[in-house]
Amino acid sequence: MKIIINNHRKIFSIQEEFNEMFPCLKIDFFAKPNTSGGAPSTKLVSHNSKTLQDCRAMGNEGSIEVQPSMNISDLKENFRDIFGLSVEITQKNGNGSTEIPLDNKFNIGEINQQYCLK
Repeated sequence: MKIIINNHRKIFSIQEEFNEMFPCLKIDFFAKPNTSGGAPSTKLVSHNSKTLQDCRAMGNEGSIEVQPSMNISDLKENFRDIFGLSVEITQKNGNGSTEIPLDNKFNIGEINQQYCLK
C-alpha cells in the first residue's frame, strides 16, 4: 500500500489517508516559508482544506509515494525538496496531551506498529 501525494491533493485528504495507513501516527503540515527558498515556518497549516499548491512557495511539480518502508527523515526531506514544505510525524495521543515528534531514522511502518502495540 502507498499514498500518492501531488500539488492537487488537499491537506485533510493526505492526513486522512496517512491515518488509515498508519493509525498510530499523525502527519502535520507547516505553513509555507515567506519567500521561495526561505526558512520553513513553525506555524501549522490552519486550513486543512487547502491543496499542497496553496501552501507552498516553490513552483516545482512533483509527487511523493509514501510507503511503510520509508524512513521518517526521507519523507520529511521529500516534502521539503519537492514541495518546499515542512512536515512533522508524531505519535498520536488519544488523551489530548502533547504529541512527541519521532526520531527521523525510524522506518514509518515499523514505528507505527511499535506504537500500536502499546
